[in-house]
Amino acid sequence: MTTLRMKLPASAADRRLSIGKALLFIACLLPLARAAWIVLSGEAVNPVEFITRSTGTWTLVWLLATLSMTPLRRLSGQAWPLKCRRMLGLFAFFYASLHFTTYVWLDQFFDWHHILKDIAKRPFITVGFAAIVLMSPLALTSTQGWMRRLKRNWGKLHRLVYPVAILAVTHYWWLVKKDITQPLIYAAALAALLGLRLWWRARKA
Repeated sequence: MTTLRMKLPASAADRRLSIGKALLFIACLLPLARAAWIVLSGEAVNPVEFITRSTGTWTLVWLLATLSMTPLRRLSGQAWPLKCRRMLGLFAFFYASLHFTTYVWLDQFFDWHHILKDIAKRPFITVGFAAIVLMSPLALTSTQGWMRRLKRNWGKLHRLVYPVAILAVTHYWWLVKKDITQPLIYAAALAALLGLRLWWRARKA
């Protein structure tokens, strides 16, 4: 009887986590559904620009949400944020891939000569391209199998998320030419998330 009583809360917690992750999955897809609706209904004046900016914005949102999971776990004392971190990270990569694909396909029409020239000569595209290149191995090695294969190196590899986030915010900042209010908000949020980590590390040391 004691054993059964001990297992029931864990089972209930697992069900709540499963429901929460399912709702999070749907929430992560809602921005894409909204963007598709706006484009297909003809509300977007410039559909390509709208898709590019929308996917770029949500890449930043999910990146920062991914980075917020560790502080949330430490501040709340709950384990569930870490169990949602992988999903958020993969959605960040998913939106980044859509962002890059929109640029390559709908904006540049696979003109690789012009794309490479853009990457080399336009700083905001250079850092954006660097960000998605660094994100790729993180997405590919996000499974439990890769965690077992890489062991301690897995954690070292996934610290690339920090330069990725910095590059992504820089990409947005350099893209905006006049009103930098929104890039400044993302930069402040990233600074807070990285600052917390540095503070905790300093206290531990």
